[in-house]
Amino acid sequence: MGGNEPAGRFLDAAIRLLERVRDEEAANIAAAGAAIADTVAAGGRLFAFGAGHSSLAAQDVVYRAGGLAVMNLLAVPGAVGVDVMPATLGSALERVDGLAGAVLDSSPARSGDVLIVVSLSGRNALPVEMALNARALGLKVIGVTSVAYATGTTSRHASGTYLRDHCDIVLDSKIAVGDAELTAEGVEAPFAPASTVVTSALMQAAVAAAVGELAARGVEPPLLRSGNVDGGHEWNGRIMTEYADRIFYRR
Repeated sequence: MGGNEPAGRFLDAAIRLLERVRDEEAANIAAAGAAIADTVAAGGRLFAFGAGHSSLAAQDVVYRAGGLAVMNLLAVPGAVGVDVMPATLGSALERVDGLAGAVLDSSPARSGDVLIVVSLSGRNALPVEMALNARALGLKVIGVTSVAYATGTTSRHASGTYLRDHCDIVLDSKIAVGDAELTAEGVEAPFAPASTVVTSALMQAAVAAAVGELAARGVEPPLLRSGNVDGGHEWNGRIMTEYADRIFYRR
């Protein structure tokens, strides 16, 4: 890496993690893809939720070229990223009891839909209650989390449970507690987090599995094309018209 040894070490660490989830999570990714395909084929809707930096992976599969048009972001105001001031407020909102229930009750999500909940630690009240309440409403819940946190940290939910405990399917990102891949002499804190790389890859892998499953069933996947290729806008206009009752991010 041009003499920048930490950069190369980080990329190597990220590659190793991607290889692990490819090899160790294959069955769970296939199950997630099948669940998504079942919902799309049945006329249901898809939702993705994440708080803080975990929202990046959720956003990555919404309104995305090559992605499923019926995937919608389930957003919690103030918890979507670092756009709120102060940024620490977003972290505080993840610990608020009852917030997830209020968001779900006012959302278009209904029984038979799929909700993907992304939370690296899976220990805070917001993702735990989002999964718990969604299942109570009849949604199928896919959790994308690091299972290591469930044994290496203390839950912040009153039940003492974690996101993984309230999911139909769990995709384990294999990220170590602390989410920092590197250490270096003279640097007091570990650095170079890889959770976004791996979690986004897991999300895209699940979508890819769903597309393959739909195609195998003879169902046309409702995919978006890039608006930067000729004919892309026309294609997307047709898809959005055809699936208008299952798309909520443009209203």
